[in-house]
Amino acid sequence: MKGRHHWPLTLGFHPTSRGFGWVAFEGLFAPYDWGAVRAKRDKNSVCLRALEKLLKRLQPETLVIEAYGRRTSLRSERIGRLCKAAGALAKDRGVDVAVFSRADIQACFADVGAKTRQEIANAVARHIDALRHRLPRRRRPWEPEDPRMALFSAAALVLTHCRYSALTFLNDMRDRSA
Repeated sequence: MKGRHHWPLTLGFHPTSRGFGWVAFEGLFAPYDWGAVRAKRDKNSVCLRALEKLLKRLQPETLVIEAYGRRTSLRSERIGRLCKAAGALAKDRGVDVAVFSRADIQACFADVGAKTRQEIANAVARHIDALRHRLPRRRRPWEPEDPRMALFSAAALVLTHCRYSALTFLNDMRDRSA
């Protein structure tokens, strides 16, 4: 871990069938720390214990996760339960939780022409030098998704959160001046 951060951290959390990827940012385009957790048995318990350690170590202000409801996501039930438990764990620790749908993420990256998960990962890598070397090559249809993609999905969540937070702030300021 690097030296103690100076700004409130935002932690992106992206679960996968194998565990989860995470990225902590201390500002826009400023990743502080990142990693991946692999779980083989009792995956949700392993992931929640690892997330709890991260929350304790990093002390983020906000945890950002992708929408997990059955109506807004194609995620498995197990991952939906993991996301719900992760949000509850964060709230119990006094951490704000922000949830964005896949459509929100795609809308955030539409300005740079990124729609697919790979295109969004490429856009993240172009703007965040520290993660660029971790970008996996484009997956072939018969290959499983590279576990490193979870890092880029987590980073995309944080960047989406930053953009929507900035827009909300600007709209509030405009409303106050009117």
